[in-house]
Amino acid sequence: MTIEWRYTTHPGLGVLSLAGFLGADAVGRFDGAVGWVLARGTGPVILDLTALRGWSAGGQLAVVDAARRLEAEGRGLELAAIPADGSLVPGGDHPEIPVHCDLEAALTAHHGGGQGQREWCSDEWPGVRSL
Repeated sequence: MTIEWRYTTHPGLGVLSLAGFLGADAVGRFDGAVGWVLARGTGPVILDLTALRGWSAGGQLAVVDAARRLEAEGRGLELAAIPADGSLVPGGDHPEIPVHCDLEAALTAHHGGGQGQREWCSDEWPGVRSL
């Protein structure tokens, strides 16, 4: 089982949405999505976990590593709608990762985020028909 992702740019920030389960077998795909975000956006990144069914300890550490990668580029990472257990495995020395109850609250914290400007997604993103 792996994840699907969608990245949407907004004025001054980006939203990376995940669907599926972020486990060990999905870490490489998640890292690739973070690379996509780094190449195509600016400002902080909200990691929208609304459609994520769960995450393993390794998946949580991949999120912490993503926060480090983004911080190295002068960008922050924030979480929205973390899975039900509400935990995030601390990765030792890692940047602060703000957590919002849902995507709407995260966007509101950034003055609404504005309309999405561009969007990219993996082939099997829910609701998107694969060719």
